[in-house]
Amino acid sequence: MEIIIDTVNLEEIKDAVEHMPIVGVTSNPSIVKATNPKDFFEHMREIRKIIGTERSLHIQVISKDCDTMVKEAHRILEEIDKQVYIKVPVSYEGIKAIKKLKAEGIHVTATAVYDLMQAYMALAAGADYIAPYVNRIGNLGSNPMELIQELSNRIMMDGYDSKIIAASFKGVQQVKDSINYGSHAITAPVGILKQIFANPSIEKAVDDFNKDWYSMYGEGKGICDL
Repeated sequence: MEIIIDTVNLEEIKDAVEHMPIVGVTSNPSIVKATNPKDFFEHMREIRKIIGTERSLHIQVISKDCDTMVKEAHRILEEIDKQVYIKVPVSYEGIKAIKKLKAEGIHVTATAVYDLMQAYMALAAGADYIAPYVNRIGNLGSNPMELIQELSNRIMMDGYDSKIIAASFKGVQQVKDSINYGSHAITAPVGILKQIFANPSIEKAVDDFNKDWYSMYGEGKGICDL
């Protein structure tokens, strides 16, 4: 199970990596727009400095034709490093680009997946990660958990090395369901992941523990004060 954050906000990334077991950062043009960095490549290099090479960094191409997607991928790798996962939408031209990039040994995350056959195409093309858009699939009247489960079964039955990285969430329940139905990874906004800890029962439990402790040893006298 891999927990990845979907943001390019530097402060969010620093905070999330410091507090949670984050193993990577994903981005797309819309997420980049939300932060609107003046120098795109310098911003991405700064993210790499924060997360280190032990965590994955996923950066998306923006063109719609295969040849330009591949050129963009090469530029991204030149500007950042060779460990970047190139995000490629699973369109007709995108599948062609995925095949070319994988033939060069480049890490690829297949994104914008709405349908199981799309996912199977990305799987057969050799994508390292496959990203079904959970909330968007549900909004279109289909069942994203069924897609994740079927894809997970196919990966296991046929022995593929690809991983499912579920994306596009509106809340914690969708994240939890994605993991339970077989997603190897999830990428979510930091705000959604923080909601996991917003349960008032957690705070009450901690307060009750503290109250009992201080009733024995004196108000404000913690373990380090003994």
